[in-house]
Amino acid sequence: MNAPAHPAVADISDVAAYMHGLGRAAREASRALARADTNAKNRALVVMAAAVRRDAAALLQANADDVAAARAAGLDAAMIDRLTLTAKGVESMAAGLEQIAALPDPVGEMGGFAYRPSGIQVGRMRVPLGVIGIIYESRPNVTADAAGLCLKSGNACILRGGSEAIRANRAIAACVREGLREAGLPESAVQVVETTDRAAVGELITMKQYVDVIVPRGGKSLVERIDREARIPVIKHLDGICHVFIDEGADIEKAVRIADNAKTQRLGTCNTMETLLVHAAVAPDVLPRLAAIYAEKRVELRGCERTQALLTGIKPATEEDWRTEYLAAILSIRIVDDLDAAIEHINTYGSQHTDSIVTEDYTRARRFLREVDSSSVMVNASTRFADGFEYGLGAEIGISTDKLHARGPVGLEGLTTLKWIVLGDGQIRG
Repeated sequence: MNAPAHPAVADISDVAAYMHGLGRAAREASRALARADTNAKNRALVVMAAAVRRDAAALLQANADDVAAARAAGLDAAMIDRLTLTAKGVESMAAGLEQIAALPDPVGEMGGFAYRPSGIQVGRMRVPLGVIGIIYESRPNVTADAAGLCLKSGNACILRGGSEAIRANRAIAACVREGLREAGLPESAVQVVETTDRAAVGELITMKQYVDVIVPRGGKSLVERIDREARIPVIKHLDGICHVFIDEGADIEKAVRIADNAKTQRLGTCNTMETLLVHAAVAPDVLPRLAAIYAEKRVELRGCERTQALLTGIKPATEEDWRTEYLAAILSIRIVDDLDAAIEHINTYGSQHTDSIVTEDYTRARRFLREVDSSSVMVNASTRFADGFEYGLGAEIGISTDKLHARGPVGLEGLTTLKWIVLGDGQIRG
């Protein structure tokens, strides 16, 4: 399939004209992708993965240059952590692209057919959204993840990464374009915004004639701005205030492992636990053990009055702590009297992202699953599993805490929509 290449980016001084050029090219490419066959899309993904592996050293060097510039600019530790690529991270990008290639193609799936009294058959077909704009900070792996998911789901995408990751994003984009080219698909199906001018974001989120959905991935201020100013539907989450509740029916060994991992496996992610809730009946057994682990890993603890009475030397937790996504080595702890109190706390202070209960009591586990109003709810597992790759989606384009269209990690299905289809044999309505 022959199609226009990536639009020229030599003159990006006129940001509005440049962005509209990207938009027109993306809309044209989206029509080509909507009719592309599965083999061509999978071929592109496999070539992309091979190119990422082949160019691993160059990708890591580009990222190292980005990190050095970010440190010199005084970016905070959480952003540096999200910006940094490792050899394992590069391999995960390649593996994610291959996993997407191995997934069933959702485009064109038909189902739910039923005969109506008139004799017509009514069903639904899964189709691409069209053009997706992704705006993200740090996290250069998003360039590969978003490109792969949008391609497999038949969508063109415009990727606007942060200026702090521009070198790595360009290097990854070259691998993506190679895959598209080798498969005969339009290179303009995946376009990385070359300008770091912030005006590009304002253009992207208002180009409703070209862009169908916006996905922001970044800090709360970025997401709030996009949600406030966009004239296009947004798939988003604002905060990741995630909880683990250790129930009175918990296996203590499991509880310690899960509460440790949920907080300390990685501090700066949206699925990291920020508040630990512990049933009063097991608090004396579990909290001193966890406090020792957290002290060794230099996690600052802030607790309610009952937690302070049990653990010496910890700071008091304020009302604001229960509402805070720290993205740092800080954890708030609250002792509660029962499951009802735990659920009430989560539904009051949580961000509807990810919450987990540790219990061997099946009845309480089912209540927690049913009553906690979050996009991912878990039993006896770390909140760190709330991730598209871990869920078998290949990767994720983001996590949505909204309730319409997509919720939780957004993979292939979340990047498509359904349309009604009707099959008839000459029927007319009387």
